[in-house]
Parts: sequence; structure tokens; C-alpha cells
Amino acid sequence: MPERKVVVDGFRWGITDTGDGPPVVMCHGFPGLGFSYRHQSYALAESGFRALAPDMPGYGCTDIPACIDDYTNDRVAERLIGLLDTLGEERAVFVGHDFGAPVAWTLALRHPERVSGLVLLAVPYAPDRLPVRPSELYAAMARKHFLHIHYFQDPGVADRELDADPRRFLRNVFYALSGDYHYLDIWQHPSEGNGYLDVLPQAPPLPWSWLSQAAFDHYVEVFSATGFSGGLDWYRAYDANWKRSADLDGAHIEVPTLFVAGALDPVIAMSGPTALDRMRDTIPDLRGVHVLEGAGHFVQQERPTEVNRLLLKFVTDLCVTGPAGR
Repeated sequence: MPERKVVVDGFRWGITDTGDGPPVVMCHGFPGLGFSYRHQSYALAESGFRALAPDMPGYGCTDIPACIDDYTNDRVAERLIGLLDTLGEERAVFVGHDFGAPVAWTLALRHPERVSGLVLLAVPYAPDRLPVRPSELYAAMARKHFLHIHYFQDPGVADRELDADPRRFLRNVFYALSGDYHYLDIWQHPSEGNGYLDVLPQAPPLPWSWLSQAAFDHYVEVFSATGFSGGLDWYRAYDANWKRSADLDGAHIEVPTLFVAGALDPVIAMSGPTALDRMRDTIPDLRGVHVLEGAGHFVQQERPTEVNRLLLKFVTDLCVTGPAGR
């Protein structure tokens, strides 16, 4: 897909900008790219929307900040508002997958006047603040079993491992988090003496039903050039996010919202049995909760037809009814 560069206050974004109409901004997570929304970008553009899929800070053709604070949800949300301004858009629907989900809901909470709708993929809205710093919780969990979130905290450690073999890492992590594998099986491994590549399963050869060889090769090419440090710094910003979001504890999201996840997504399992109910309690205008059977973490790529149908209905209804549902 064609990608353009947009500079906002000296910060360079790499984005795909497809179609013309009401804007939909799609924010990816780890290890993703704006390319991860390729199926949605085409569908939105063909249906009369402007599909904007940026490489998020630290990824692809977007700048890779050196400061961890630049990877916090608040800071990225501010940059996205600047991107909207530069592109001449007053409001947009924001879609967030993985790390992109808390960025998108931070926009809805901090800048609701700029958000006409919110779509959360894979990660349910979590309004309740942890009682301790996230890094402390992850360290305690890692004493029991391998936990990638903890392993990623020390700068340079995971970076060196993943940068040394991007193709192997991407193939195995895409497979492990998909609906074709039970990701939590890696918890059978201890933390001591193991890196992420030691505990991830060996993936079958490509292509897969949801990922072509050409698409996979694109990921490999990009991450071979950029490395993974930018993406890993999002994990290292957990404590900074925890500190900055104290005023949002228990906050309600007031914009129209859609939630879609795979039934086999480990994030759903790790979120706990009450997560979806808590989300319903704190998003008054929640217009759908869809858990797709057989899909894993990369739901927009594993089930593009179903996700596109739900997404297009949501954004089309917003154009008809307006953000307040009137």
C-alpha cells in the first residue's frame, strides 16, 4: 500500500492514507505496522471513508523516539491530535489494536471532542488502575513462569535477541498469538535462562490461512531495517502510563464504542472473566461486543471479512446517527 510521510512539529509519521471521506485512524500494536490494517484500509476506502493507518512511534517509517516518555499513551495521543490537525481533520473514528487500544481510549478520555467513535480490537477497556507499579506485578509473575512483559523491561536484552533473527521471531510470535496455538502454554517455561525465542513454539511453514508469504516478508523487511527497540519501548512505558493515568481511575468512556476480539486471544484469558462486564459498565454507549470463534490475537488479519463487516456498520451508523446516537 502507498505510504506517505507527514511531519508534525518536527516528528515524522509514516502513514497509509487511502480513500476520501470521514476519517478512520487505525492504531496498531506490537509487533505490527500500519500495514497490519491493510484489509480494513481497502474496505473503508471502497465504502467512502478516509482510512489512515500510521506506523506508530517506534515503528516502520515513523520516527523512533529515544525517550521512554514518548511512548506513553498520553504523549502518543497528543501526537495523533497533531496529526489530525496537520491532515485537516477535526474528528475521527479511532481504531486500536493491542497497544493501540489504550492509546485510542486515552484519546476518547482526554480529547473526546476529537473522537467521533472508538473501536477496540483484542484489548477490552480497563478502567481500573493497578494497586502497584506494573513492573512490580510483572516481576512477581515472572518468578513463577516466563513472562514476556517482564523480559522486555530491561533495555537491550530482548532487543539483541529479536534483532538477531527477525524472521524467526516474527514467524513464531505471529503463530503463537494466533488462534492456531494456545499462547499460555509458554507459561510452562521458567524465566531463568530463557529468552523469548527459547519459549515460543516453532511455527509451521507459510503461507497460513490468514497470512501470505508476501505479507510476512514485508514485516520481515521492515523490522530487519528498524529493529524492535521502538516497539519494545512501549512495554517499558508501562510504569510511566500507570503514573500518568491516576486521574482516569474508573473513568467512563462517553463516545460510541465497538469491541471485537478473537475467542482464542490470550489477552481475553489474561484479562479475567469480569473484564468484558466491567467494560460494559464503564462505556454507556457500547454498541457491540463481538468475540469471534476460532480467532486469536490478530483478529483484524485472522478474520478480516467479519471485522470489516462490523467496522463498516459501526462507522456507517455513526455517519447516519451522529456520535451521540441521535
